[in-house]
Amino acid sequence: MFERKLKALRYLEWDKVNGNNTEHFRKVVVWLEDQKIRHYTIEKRNDLRNITSDKWPEVFQTYCKDVKCPITTNPLDQLEWLIGHAISLEYVDDKKKYQQITGKKKTKQESVAPSLKSVNPLDNLDFYSNEFESGVNAIAKLLKVPRHASHLVTLEACSKLVCNRLNAAAIANPDTVIVKGKPFPVMDIKCGLSLGDVVLDNAAKGLTLLHIQDLRNLQTKINEVIVSVQSVTANPKTDTKLGKVGK
Repeated sequence: MFERKLKALRYLEWDKVNGNNTEHFRKVVVWLEDQKIRHYTIEKRNDLRNITSDKWPEVFQTYCKDVKCPITTNPLDQLEWLIGHAISLEYVDDKKKYQQITGKKKTKQESVAPSLKSVNPLDNLDFYSNEFESGVNAIAKLLKVPRHASHLVTLEACSKLVCNRLNAAAIANPDTVIVKGKPFPVMDIKCGLSLGDVVLDNAAKGLTLLHIQDLRNLQTKINEVIVSVQSVTANPKTDTKLGKVGK
């Protein structure tokens, strides 16, 4: 439980400590006070060093109060706090030495780590700034896209419109993307269920139409895959020299 911390503190038997063993527990506490914490004078440590005494638990609780340990319930948690406290004191005692080690390590890491500079201008944008939000709303107004409460959702809608309706192929052949005919009265259809509220019914109709659109797009992709596979398997030509059937 405390092996790594005790090893850092150079406790001799750091790999053999069992916090649930009474003798181990008390020996670690005495060692921490003698070698690292040193809150008591040497004479005042006698009661703490008497690890076979029946009164040792009371002495330990008094010691925890004296060193201002905030934990009062679990002895193992108290021991862990004492170990952490000892590490803090150890650092303060040799602060300059540890700062040099940390500084050297950081310098070494900076020299080894490659310096990557992004060339994408979007990486430098603050997507939550007022300027960015105003820009998104201006684009949405230009494209006649309804504004969402989240400007990022509005931006996503604008992106879909541009990708589907304003791409190079669509601009070259606008008839392929311009919807023709009489608008379908979507609000007059019945979606097969009634929720007892006009607003909820209209929302259900919208979700139903979106689901139908997703299914239609899926069917289109399936048809494209079938055509691609048939173009490979439908060729009856056989080249016996190559041991090859069709393409």
